[in-house]
Amino acid sequence: MKRVVLFRNGSNIDGKVVLVTHSLEELLTAAGNKFNLTAKRLFTEKGGEIDDIKDDDILYVSSGEYFIAPNSLIRRMEPKNLHWVTLNVGGKYFTTSRSTLVSKEPNSMLARMFAERDNGYFMSPSNVDSQGAFLIDRSPTYFEPILNYLRNGQLIFDNNVNPEGSVLEEARFFGIDSVIPQLESMIAASQQTRDNLPLTRRDVINALINTPYTAELRFQGVNLAGSDLSRLDLRYINFKYACLHGCRMVGANLSWCSLERADLSHAVLEGAQLLGVKMLCANLEGANLRACNFEDPAGTRANMESVNLKGANLESSNMAGVNLRVATLKGANLQNCDLRAAVLAGADLQNCDLSGSDLQEANLRGANLKDAALELMLTPLHMSQTVR
Repeated sequence: MKRVVLFRNGSNIDGKVVLVTHSLEELLTAAGNKFNLTAKRLFTEKGGEIDDIKDDDILYVSSGEYFIAPNSLIRRMEPKNLHWVTLNVGGKYFTTSRSTLVSKEPNSMLARMFAERDNGYFMSPSNVDSQGAFLIDRSPTYFEPILNYLRNGQLIFDNNVNPEGSVLEEARFFGIDSVIPQLESMIAASQQTRDNLPLTRRDVINALINTPYTAELRFQGVNLAGSDLSRLDLRYINFKYACLHGCRMVGANLSWCSLERADLSHAVLEGAQLLGVKMLCANLEGANLRACNFEDPAGTRANMESVNLKGANLESSNMAGVNLRVATLKGANLQNCDLRAAVLAGADLQNCDLSGSDLQEANLRGANLKDAALELMLTPLHMSQTVR
C-alpha cells in the first residue's frame, strides 16, 4: 500500500491524501472522487506525466489539460531574485528581463504573468519545458517585434514581417494596448500606398484570364503608369480616363478600345493595332506610335478628335480615314504616313513633318500648317483640300 498526496492541477493548496494499493486506474478514480472531476492525467512536481504507479509522493491531477505549475512551485524552482526570464515561443527561445515584460504595459498578459505579489503571480504563468523556459504557443516571427517594442518602445520589423493582421493580432492577444494605434496607422498608410500603386503586367494578365471573352473588361480610371503591356490582346477594353503614362504597349492589339481622355503621354505603342480605337481628347504627348495601324478593312474609323499628339512620333503609320479633327499635332512626326481620307479639319499641324505622306482626299479645312514640312508628298496638296 502506498501513500500519495494529490493536488489539483495548477495548485498546491488543499492537498488530498490517498492510499493506493495496485493500479493507476485506482488512483485516477480516487483522485476524481476527491476533487469532484473526471481525472484523466497525473503529473509529477516537475511536470512529467506518469502512466504507472511510481515512487512519487506528490502528484497533480488533470482532467485532460497539460501540466500547469503552481505559483509557489515556480517560485521555489527559481532563484529568489531571478531577474531574467526565458520564453519558448513556438519553439524559439527569447531571453529578456522581467522588468521588460512588466514595466511598459503593466496591464498586459505578459505583465500579469510575471508581476509578483505576496502570494505569487497575478496570473499563473504557462507550463515550462524541460529547460525551464515558459511555453507560449504563438508565432515567434510576430512575437519578436512585440518584445522589441517592450524593450525600447520602437517597432522594428524584418523585411518578411507584415504588420497587417499578424503583429497587430499579437499585440491584441497579449494586450499591448499602447502599440495598437501605431500599428493601425501603419497598416492604413500601407493600404493607401498599395491602392495608389500602378497595376502590373501580371495584374492585367490575371484580369484577362479571369474575364470571359463575352464580358466587358473595364480598366476605367485605373493607374497603369509604366506597366509593360507589350504584345497583349487588349481589344474592346475600356481604358477611359486611365493613366497609361510611360506605358509600353509595343505590338499590342488595342483595336476598338475606349481610350477616351486617357493619359498616354510618352507611352510606347510602336507597331500597335489601333483599329476603330476611341481616343477622344486623349493625351498622347511625346508618345511613340511609329508604324501603328489604324485602318479597319471593315470601314470602322478610329476617332482621335481633339487628341493631344504634340511631339508624338507616328512615322510610317497607316492612318487612313482617322478622325483627327481639331487635334494637336504640333511638332509631331508624320513622315511617310498613310492619311488618305483622314479628317484633319482644324488640326494644329504647326512644325509637323508630313514629308512623304499620302494625304489624298484628306480634309485639312482650317488646319494650321504653319512651318509644316510637306516635301516628297505622294499626292499633291491641292487648295481644294484645305478649304473644303
